[in-house]
Parts: sequence; C-alpha cells; structure tokens
Amino acid sequence: MISVRDLEIRIGARTLMTGVNFRVDKGDKVGLVGRNGAGKTTLTKILAGDGQPDQGTVERGGEIGYLPQDPRTGDPEELARTRILNARGLGDLMAQMSQATEDMGSIDEKIFDAAMVKYGKLEERFQAGGGYAAEAEAAAIASNLGLKDHILDQPLKTLSGGQRRRIELARILFSAAETMILDEPTNHLDADSVVWLRDFLKSYQGGLIVISHDVDLVEETVNRVFYLDGNRTVIDIYNMGWNAYKKARETDEERRKRDRAIAEKKASTLQLQAAKFGAKASKAVAAKQMVRRAESLLNSLDDVREVERVAKIKFPDPAPCGRTPLMGENLSKSYGSLEIFTAVDLAIDKGSKVVIIGLNGAGKTTLLRMLAGIDKPDTGRIIEGHGLKVGYFAQEHETLDVSKSVLENMQRSAPQLADTDARKVLGSFLFTGDDVNKPAGVLSGGEKTRLALASLVVSSANVLLLDEPTNNLDPASREEILRALSTFTGAVVLVSHDVGAVLALNPERVLILPDGDEDHWNDGYAELIELS
Repeated sequence: MISVRDLEIRIGARTLMTGVNFRVDKGDKVGLVGRNGAGKTTLTKILAGDGQPDQGTVERGGEIGYLPQDPRTGDPEELARTRILNARGLGDLMAQMSQATEDMGSIDEKIFDAAMVKYGKLEERFQAGGGYAAEAEAAAIASNLGLKDHILDQPLKTLSGGQRRRIELARILFSAAETMILDEPTNHLDADSVVWLRDFLKSYQGGLIVISHDVDLVEETVNRVFYLDGNRTVIDIYNMGWNAYKKARETDEERRKRDRAIAEKKASTLQLQAAKFGAKASKAVAAKQMVRRAESLLNSLDDVREVERVAKIKFPDPAPCGRTPLMGENLSKSYGSLEIFTAVDLAIDKGSKVVIIGLNGAGKTTLLRMLAGIDKPDTGRIIEGHGLKVGYFAQEHETLDVSKSVLENMQRSAPQLADTDARKVLGSFLFTGDDVNKPAGVLSGGEKTRLALASLVVSSANVLLLDEPTNNLDPASREEILRALSTFTGAVVLVSHDVGAVLALNPERVLILPDGDEDHWNDGYAELIELS
C-alpha cells in the first residue's frame, strides 16, 4: 500500500507537481504516463523512498520492489544468482551451504564436525524460506527474462547494463513484494520476455505502478491511469483501464476546449460592454463588475492542455572523412570460458547504414563498444580511417558524467562551444533556464537520452554508433529522433529492438551476431528483430 497526501515536488525553481493525493492498494495497477520531463521518474523515486518530497507525506505499507531506469545497486562481486535469491534472503544461505559442503570433505575431523552442524542449521533456514522450490522459481523467472545459467553464475561487475537491469527485474519479481514500482521494465527484453512479463503482471495480486512506453503492456495490465502533464502541476487520475482512459481523456479535452470557447466569448462580450460603460461616470461601477465577472469566468475553467513541446533534432553535416572511416578485422570476445563472438569482420563505409542484430547476449553492445574504442577485442583490431570522428550513444548513458551538470556535459562533448551556443542547442532539446544547471544524475531516462543525443548533435561525428537510442522516449520524441536519423548523411551503426527505428534508418546492410555473417538488408530481417 502507498498513500500520498498533499505532495509537492520541485526541481530548483520549477514546481513539477503540487497538491497530489492518491492511494495505491492491493490489486491497483497504475499506469503512470506523461511526456519526458513531466516528473514520472522523480515521483516514483519518492514513492519508493529513494527521495523526499518538498511538501506532503508518503506512507508505505509492506515491502516495495522498485526498478529504477538505471539500477546500480548490489555488491559488484556478488554473483547474479545470489543477488536474485537474496530478495528472499536465500542467496547468502546457499553460498554458505556450498562452503559447508566443501568443508565436509575435509580430512580434519574438527572442520568436518563443525561443517556438519553448520550445514544442518543452514539447510533448516533455507527450507523455511522456500528451499529448492523457491530456487527453481527464481531460475524460471530469470530464464523467462532471457538470463541464461552462465550469466547467473557471473559476478555483477562483469555484466552489461542491460543484463544488470534484467537481474534487478528478476529480483523484484521473485521478491513477492506487496507493491512493485517498475520504470520502463521492458527495456532490454526480447519479444518473448516482454510477452511473458505482460502475463506475469496481469496475474500479479499486489499493487503496481508502472512507467512504460510499451503500449501493449500498459493496455493489457493497468486498471488505473495517472497522467502527468508537462505544462501543469496536477496529476489527472483515471480509475479505468487504458482504452477507456484514452477515450475519457479525449472527451475531457473536448469538454475543456468547448467550455473555454464559450467562456471566452462571454468574457469578450462583457469586456466590450465594460469598455463602453467605462466612458460614463454613472456606469463606472457596473463596468468594474463586468470586468471582474469576465475574469472570474476565465479563472474558473480547467486549463486546456497546451501542445507539449518536442525536442527539435537535426544532425549537422558530418566532418569530412575517407571512403571507409571505420573497420574491424577478426574481432573476438570471451568472458572466461564463455565465447561471445569470434572472427567478426566489419567495414563501415562513408554514409553507410548498418544494423547489428542478434539475440540478447550475442555481443551487440560489446561490438559497438569496441568500435567506439571503449573495449578492447581479445583478437583482431579496430582500424580508424582518414578523418574518423565517432559519436557513441550508450544504452545505459555511460557517456554522461552524472556528477556534472547538463551544461558541463554538453561542453565536455564540444569544448569549442561558447556558453550561449551550448544553451541554444540544449534549448532545442528542451533544457531551458535552470534545467541546464541540474546534475545529469537526477535526470530521468528520457532526459538523459535527450542530453546524450544533444551531445552527438554538436560533435559533427561522421560515424554514429547507436545502442538502443529510442529507449525511455515518449512517442513524440521518438518520432523526432527517427526523422532526424533518416536525414543524417553520415554513417550509422545501429543496435535496436525497435523495428520502427530500424526501418526509419533504411539500412543497407545487416550484421548477424554471434556468427558475424553479413548480408544485404531485406524486410525479412525486421521479423528477426521483433523476435530478438
């Protein structure tokens, strides 16, 4: 249970929301919707106890499972399997039982006897917590989220951002928390995992608050909708499912527009009459009353929602370069005994458009990081051609310095930009006024995406390496990015589960991992992307 009373949230001088009141009880499944920057992520952090409101109270009952957009929790040395099982206090118990089992093989009688006693006590606690049935349940959840056994046996520090996020999602789903707060839970999931997650959430008996741009997930799971308008400081609460919400919101907007048009017509008539009366001293009092009545008419109306702004994105002409600015030869990567891919060759020609596809874990992000010069291949080499200028968009926004401000991040990407010019670019990406002084660490996922893209825009890169660039974006912002990509004249190497993004790029070639096979693009590959 979560109860919110008279909540107010401010970011600097800006009031995100005020006078917010609601409850989320068992069985309530809330879709939290609104444009990027409206305050969805900020609100969920406060609801989860990861921040404090400026005014008002938040009461929480029972355990809350919170999935932020950028999970960085957990001991980096901890095994992924242990991290998931510890949601019910079982992971460390299993590790201790394993150690006790080893000690029982000791030829030292004292060590053997102590291990026997310790194992018995540990097993009793383990069984009380659900035992091996709970372990099997955790393994099934992990498998359905695309986490294979070899990943579960790795330390957290060796996993990619997407894998870490799926580990945290598995941990929350396994935890049996009374309330779950999930911020973009379908990010980094393949199509089968998304379908499984929808079914899981539909059958979940607790309270749920979910932020998601996956319309199908919201449509199939929620029975209440909280709408945050970026132009207003209130939350509109609709106690209905998604389809009914869309109809109700359209009806509500039409009513607001109709009422305002009628009121403005009446107010205009009153103001004109007041102007005529105002010229006569005998009717001055009546004129003032008419003006006050006109103002009262307008002030009593609900605001008509303004058309919300969309970041205007235009990639500049890329810096001059040679015919083939970037190549990879005989690239391979392994983690311990696990081979990710081997003998991959890739040539990125000037202005070419290439899509890298493959199942989760096939090494798509790893290959992009190699091409960006961040990771080193185990074998082979990266060859930089004449005039190469790389722009890298990381799916977990690792290219941003979260300790620095929005403006400082922009200037770090383009030191030649003066403050005024940097602010102009940031303004086109909807960072205005004091927003540019906010630390990047407090931005929502969508805002981080906009900042990372703004940094690419000023870079004049001639090769863009894009790893899931449409994650966390509302539909309008996503469409703007796809429009900008479709007109970019430089080379693009794209990794994406978003079929629309791939089709908007109009790719010429496709590289299939882990085998490294290369082919001309055809629409049949779009079906593979939907399944990957």
